Amino acid sequence: MPFQEKLRHSPPPIEVAGRRVKRYHVTADPAGIEPGVEKAAYEILPRLLPEPDGTPPATFVVLHRGGDSGAYLNAYSWVWDNVLHCRVAVAGQPALGCPDRDPTHFLLLDRPLIGCVWELPPLLHERDAWVRHLLAPEHTTDAPGPTGLDAYIADILPDGTTGDHRS
Repeated sequence: MPFQEKLRHSPPPIEVAGRRVKRYHVTADPAGIEPGVEKAAYEILPRLLPEPDGTPPATFVVLHRGGDSGAYLNAYSWVWDNVLHCRVAVAGQPALGCPDRDPTHFLLLDRPLIGCVWELPPLLHERDAWVRHLLAPEHTTDAPGPTGLDAYIADILPDGTTGDHRS
């Protein structure tokens, strides 16, 4: 089967365990990710988050519903001021150690994987948004609106396909 981009949806940010979380959902299904899979993924999310270290408490997640039985939640959290901490949970994928094919049965992934080709596009946008709003805000325009962490959280990659990843 030839490679095809998937759909990317950006639900509103949420707060989890004191962190502000930007969300990206990836699936080939135009109906989106099933509510049960979404609910199960966000229930395990607190276990994927690092302890506070003084860095503004921000995370972005990519919830990916695979074309088979798999579901994946990648949590990328900003730590040490300018470093991404990555932790992943997986469900329904026996090849990654899941005991069954249930896409709502998430467990922590114990392999050093950071994401597949459909999960990685938000990384470039999020890197640039972090620099723009938190590391070098003096280089942004003087337009009115939020600044710092609020501006970063508001700067979301719009809905599109996984091939559309320009800020």
